[in-house]
Amino acid sequence: MSETPLLRVDELSKAFGGVQAVNRVSFDLNKGDLLGIIGPNGSGKTTTVNLITGFVKATGGRVMFKGQEITRLAPYKIVRLGIARTFQMVKPFYQLPAFKNMIIPLYSPRVKALVGGKYGDRNAVALDLLEEVGFERDAQVAYKAASVLPQGYLKRLELAKAIALQPELMILDELFSGLSLAEVASIVPIIEKLLLEGKTIIMIEHRLKELFRIANRVIVLNFGRKIAEGSAKEVMESDEVKKAYLGSEE
Repeated sequence: MSETPLLRVDELSKAFGGVQAVNRVSFDLNKGDLLGIIGPNGSGKTTTVNLITGFVKATGGRVMFKGQEITRLAPYKIVRLGIARTFQMVKPFYQLPAFKNMIIPLYSPRVKALVGGKYGDRNAVALDLLEEVGFERDAQVAYKAASVLPQGYLKRLELAKAIALQPELMILDELFSGLSLAEVASIVPIIEKLLLEGKTIIMIEHRLKELFRIANRVIVLNFGRKIAEGSAKEVMESDEVKKAYLGSEE
């Protein structure tokens, strides 16, 4: 018998008034895979992730996680089950030092349950997590207020908060956006390490070259529909994908 996928999205749909933002999107995701979700602006990528994580309620279809339906669960309940995400627009507690932004995930019910309520010095854990994603502890960056951090560090902070929740599935929404080539190159090995540790990852990205380097599989959305699925090479050879990105020659 085939293994039950970690995540199953089945005919998922969302309409905002007369606009069909997500139109019967389906895909499976197995444990340990990295799935890339790509498509032109306004294609429904972030709405799909919002539906999976409970921030938007579906008008059709369902989402299954580890065999359990989560379609209509609140976001905090979905986090407790083991799904964490980052947001395209980072919104840290700007007045707090970077390491103090880790308080909420490290004190979350999920983490408390996983560690039996005994996590030790959470400040030390927060600093360790930030160091893992590229904060130089000796440079005191982790102690600086989030309000003075550049975009690269804010994106790393967003990633660290998701890792702190010890999720089985991580969803990264345009983690690379706004970063330099050097910054992206330094984050890719962190994602590869997460995969080696057994994490399952969904990435929404416009930085296709970097995404294709690490993704097992890619799906392409356009006007809310899934128009292609397969390896990076397979989807980019699709005529429908070329038309979506480049426009019709007619």
